Amino acid sequence: MKNNFTREHLLYLRKKTIRKTLVHVAQIGVLLLLLGLWELAARLGWIDSFITSSPSRIWNTLVELIGNGTLWHHMGVSTAETLAGFAIGTAIGYTVAVILWWNAFLKDVFEPYVVVLNSLPKIALGPIIIIWAGTGTASIITMAVLISVVITTITILNGFIETDKEKALLLRSLGANRLQIFTKLVAPANVPTLMATLKINVGMAWIGSIMGEYLVSKEGLGYLLVYGSQVFRLDLVMTCTVVLCALAGVMYALVAILEKIVIKRY
Repeated sequence: MKNNFTREHLLYLRKKTIRKTLVHVAQIGVLLLLLGLWELAARLGWIDSFITSSPSRIWNTLVELIGNGTLWHHMGVSTAETLAGFAIGTAIGYTVAVILWWNAFLKDVFEPYVVVLNSLPKIALGPIIIIWAGTGTASIITMAVLISVVITTITILNGFIETDKEKALLLRSLGANRLQIFTKLVAPANVPTLMATLKINVGMAWIGSIMGEYLVSKEGLGYLLVYGSQVFRLDLVMTCTVVLCALAGVMYALVAILEKIVIKRY
């Protein structure tokens, strides 16, 4: 099939591809440079590798954890808790946002409370959560939900409120009811807002699950972080931190792929 692209358009696409490639190469280069400087500083004694660790020591610890199966177990526990908190927090937050948008009276009543909850340090609720939900997985998931649900509610509700009011007025003039306005206008218009919220909730859910594991868990990456700091195994602490960054990055990338797929449909 013959393409109808002009020469200028093809040049633009080529420049865009080259720039994207250069950005990726530069990102990898910066990472390798930082790792190289870190390793060099540790080997030359510029920094204390016992306190700061080094890429080679982190690699050796990672190989050790993979070899004895420890990493897979703790990584699986933390990932399952994070995904549960992510999904539940997003679902509840979206539902609450819909309810508050649907009923202006409820929005005016509860919006200040939502703002206050957002500013409240969730770690302060740790002892209460432990008493209510116990010292198991439920407490950890609850912590992840609490951190992500308020952000979701505020972000999605603001998106609903800012939806084109003239279009909503037009639908009302045509006889559309509240449900039709939501399904035909508000919800589709806020798909990008939902996708952006999902990206934010990736970090929020990981923060919540690791905080929960700090408090109550006897397994998971948060537990390994606490254990490593207690016995002064800083290599273990840094290795778990690197693994957490990698897992969060993968989860964020999956959400970004989902965003591209969903946006194309709208």
